[in-house]
Amino acid sequence: MGSSLNITVMLGGPSAERDVSLRSGESVAKALRARGHAVTELDPQKPGWKLPAKTDVVFLALHGTYGEDGTVQAELEKLGVPYTGCDAEASRLAFDKVLTKQACVAAKVPTARFTVIETANTSWPRGWNPPLVLKPVRQGSSVGLQFVERVADWSNALAESLRYDSQVLVEERISGRECTVGILDGVALPLVEVRPKNGAYDYRNKYTAGATEYFCPAEFDAATTKRIQDAALGAFAAIGGRDYSRVDVMVRATGEPVVLEVNTLPGMTETSLLPKAAAAAGIGFEDLCEWMVKLALKRKVK
Repeated sequence: MGSSLNITVMLGGPSAERDVSLRSGESVAKALRARGHAVTELDPQKPGWKLPAKTDVVFLALHGTYGEDGTVQAELEKLGVPYTGCDAEASRLAFDKVLTKQACVAAKVPTARFTVIETANTSWPRGWNPPLVLKPVRQGSSVGLQFVERVADWSNALAESLRYDSQVLVEERISGRECTVGILDGVALPLVEVRPKNGAYDYRNKYTAGATEYFCPAEFDAATTKRIQDAALGAFAAIGGRDYSRVDVMVRATGEPVVLEVNTLPGMTETSLLPKAAAAAGIGFEDLCEWMVKLALKRKVK
């Protein structure tokens, strides 16, 4: 990148995804220090945090509420400090799964059938058949994710999801292969296919070592790969994304992609999915972190 920068890495924060964020931030800080930058780690766990006075750019390694929902982005915009990733409005849209769905539907991006529920005593939705997927509307890292195989399991699953948000997104469960599409600087990276050894790709399988196999590049034919990448880019554009994101997709047996969600601040450990995809494209972890910083610096006010 050339000259050394004063970079503040924001990590941790107050959300349920704090531990994941700490790992992301520590990995990013290590990579940027290895490139000769002066890095300060800032944990905004409590209100009243202050940026170091000489911050050139903020690298956001936060996940979940506050860090990924547009709140910290809006605060940094008021300060006039450039930061990595999507802006406040795109972050707000992407963090709310219902708003993301609505944006995808409006843009004709394929997504799963859905409805929204707000109270725990709601009965099984009329006209729906199992299996279903329940997700807190505003959470990430599969926090509160529930798979409902039988009507008898509905009440307990709904109550569990409602622990994490006042609204729950209910989706049809798509049968097929799960993959994720990293997007960097407007380009879709090689696909990563996700194959849990047991069950679904939930929080446990996401963060337990050895519980899930990853294949990158995923073994889809060229035409299907392009359809998946185009759907991901469509979802990214629909929420007004910039710089980078990771889009999660299910792929039906027919090859039809179905967008699940857009992650505007994806995991950034060296073994996280976006860095895996970047590595398959020949972009090492340190290069990836510097690329993200470079994109943010383009917005620095002279």
